[in-house]
Parts: sequence; C-alpha cells; structure tokens
Amino acid sequence: MSKKFASQADLEEKKVTFEQLSENAYAYTAEGDPNTGIVIGDDAVLVADTQATPVMAQDVIRRIREVTDKPINYVVMTHYHAVRVLGATAYQPQQILASQDTYDLIVERGAQDMKSEIERFPRLFRSVESVPGLTWPTMTFKGEMTLWLGKLEVKLMQLGRGHTKGDTVVWLPQQKVLFSGDLVEYDATPYCGDAYYEDWPHTLDALAALKPEKLVPGRGAALKTPDEVAAGLAGTRAFVTELYASVKAAAAKGAELGAVYRETYAQLKEKYGHWVIFDHCMPFDVSRAYDLAKGHADPRIWTAERDREMWETLEGQTGHR
Repeated sequence: MSKKFASQADLEEKKVTFEQLSENAYAYTAEGDPNTGIVIGDDAVLVADTQATPVMAQDVIRRIREVTDKPINYVVMTHYHAVRVLGATAYQPQQILASQDTYDLIVERGAQDMKSEIERFPRLFRSVESVPGLTWPTMTFKGEMTLWLGKLEVKLMQLGRGHTKGDTVVWLPQQKVLFSGDLVEYDATPYCGDAYYEDWPHTLDALAALKPEKLVPGRGAALKTPDEVAAGLAGTRAFVTELYASVKAAAAKGAELGAVYRETYAQLKEKYGHWVIFDHCMPFDVSRAYDLAKGHADPRIWTAERDREMWETLEGQTGHR
C-alpha cells in the first residue's frame, strides 16, 4: 500500500470528558473518539459501548467508581463494531445485551471486522493485546426489551436500520435521555461502511419521535438541550442523505467508483470536511453507497484485504492525502 489509511496518521490523544446528564445518566466522551454511555440505577450500573480494549475500558471504570460503587451488571452493545465492544470483559458484567441482528452479524463477520478495524485505526485500540477475542452477547432481543435498575426504567430499542442492521439505542423514558450509538454523530463524520442509507433517515425520525431532551451520540460532545439534540439528528441526516444522493446520481450515469469518489468528496468537503475522521470515513462511505446504488442491498464484509484494495483504488483520487 503506497499510502497509509488516513486514520493511521491520527496519533493525537483526546481529552476525555465525564459528565452527568441526569440523575442517572452519564456521558464519557473524548473529542470525537468513540463515546461510552453510563446508567447508574438504584442497584446496578449499565454501560452502553465499552471502548475498544479492556485496558482502555479501565478509564471508564475508574470514572464510574468516582461516583458509585454499585456493580456494573450490564453491558449493552449498540452494534457489533470492534471499536465499540472489545473492551467488554473489563467490566465483568452479569449480562452482555445486544439485538439478535447484532448477534447474527458477529457470527457472519465479527472476526473479519475485528482484524479490519484494528489495522485501520491503531490509536483506538491501545493495548490491543488485552483483547481476549470477540465479544459475544449473553442475551439478545428483537425489537425492544426493558430492564429495571431498581425503579429506573431502561429500554433497549431497535428502531430501524442505519449505521448497521442491528443498531440499538438505550432510552431512559423517565428522564428523556437517549444513548444513540452511531446512529447519531455530532461534529463527527458518520461511518457508513456497513450502512443502510435508505433506511437511516427513517430511523432518525423514530429517534426524534421519542422527543429526547439529552442525547449521547456515538462520537462527539453530549447533546444537553432539545435544540442540540435536534442539531445532532439533523446533521447526521443531512450527511447520509447528501452523500447517498451524490453517489446514486453519479452511479446512475455509469461512472466508475474512483470518479464517483472524487465527485462526492468534492461535493461534501466544504460542508463536512472539518468533521472528525472525514478523510478516514469517506472512502468506506462512498464504497458502501456505490454498492447500494448498484444493487447490493446488504453491506459486503470488510476484511483487512478488502480495506487495502479499496484504499489502493481511491487513495490519491482527491489529492488531499
């Protein structure tokens, strides 16, 4: 590979923020790196997305222990991507919860995804040697399930496809706090390599219908007012809609992937180029959109080999690397 993935040059450590959003909800965010959500109930703690390795998860645990000594009984996988789930063992949870679709994706492509992600973005897998292997759910659900952490109601909801087909949100209806996983990003580029572009806006409508007052996105700062929540939903919707529209139009004219990438990158750069991981995500995002426009309804499996082949095809197309 003549040029490295854009993310392999991303070596700068990010400043972590750990903040309380409601009586029971906390956000662990890091300037556009993957976020973790924490729910502290009456008798137990729930963690939504775990960080990428058990060593990295220790920082989340340390901050939880600053505010509670209750057991961390539940880990929720909002989806299957390695950067979100491989730190799970550090929490020693009683249950690891996921949608059945997420479980099925791990069976189908979890091992390939793990290798692919680690090679793409090494900084996000600090102390990767601490990962014991794939993270497997111990309990799955279809559609919706409710947990009671004492008197606190916690809903796990699969409201539609978007970032993946297994996307799950964590919803605190009593406090109107939503943990969206990567269905919503804020000032961070959505990764769409496994996305369902045509479904994603409708899924965002379902999130908006909950009328969340606070929202922890997959990446970016916690959204702490209804206006900020609306902005996060709108920004994510605009990006995925505009990108797919551009790719679909170019593909319909018979353009090859490289030409589609150049055109789409140019169209989106001014508006979104300042978002975190823009250069990292765009080749994967355009490749998936191109596949969808060409009739591949479901995402093809990303392997380390396919990553490199795609990057060889597209790197240098825009002259920005």
